[in-house]
Amino acid sequence: MAIATPKRFTIEEYHRLTELGFFTEDDRVELIGGEFFDMGAKGTPHSVCETRLERELYKLIGDKATLRGQQPIILSSNSEPEPDRVIVVNREDDYLSSHPTPEDILLLIEISDSSLEYDQEIKLMAYAENHIKEYWIFNLIDYQLECYSEPYQKLDRTFGYRRKLIVLPDETVILPCFPELSLELSKVFPPQFKS
Repeated sequence: MAIATPKRFTIEEYHRLTELGFFTEDDRVELIGGEFFDMGAKGTPHSVCETRLERELYKLIGDKATLRGQQPIILSSNSEPEPDRVIVVNREDDYLSSHPTPEDILLLIEISDSSLEYDQEIKLMAYAENHIKEYWIFNLIDYQLECYSEPYQKLDRTFGYRRKLIVLPDETVILPCFPELSLELSKVFPPQFKS
């Protein structure tokens, strides 16, 4: 008896399905490991954190690197996620010829509230497997920044990061790609409020 295996899609097949209208404008999906994942809706704290992060990173980085937000990156032939923020090396064509690949990525950032488990598990493994050296999660549930570094393959053949550093919202963190630059997290995390 044959065992059914799920169909894994390539980036080319994903783009073709999009061209054919398989996904509507309201569908927010990304391709990771050949599977489609729903990116989910953003809450107000997520949007505020994203706006504040973009403002602070732009002030710090200027033209030292390129900031990209909610735009595709290519991890492999079957993974094209759209992280919240990515700092990539400058390229003369501003990535017109192709989306950034792991070699271009200096720091990859996700902002997580409803997507926290997805970002800490599915995306973390995909990023580690594809050698993303520095991965940050602005965790809006526990109100902390999670900084992951040193990707590796575990004995069970899955992937993860050897180092995890927790930074609190009243602290400052050094940008790993620019050690002379530090980010004040109080200017990024949205103020907490009681409902």
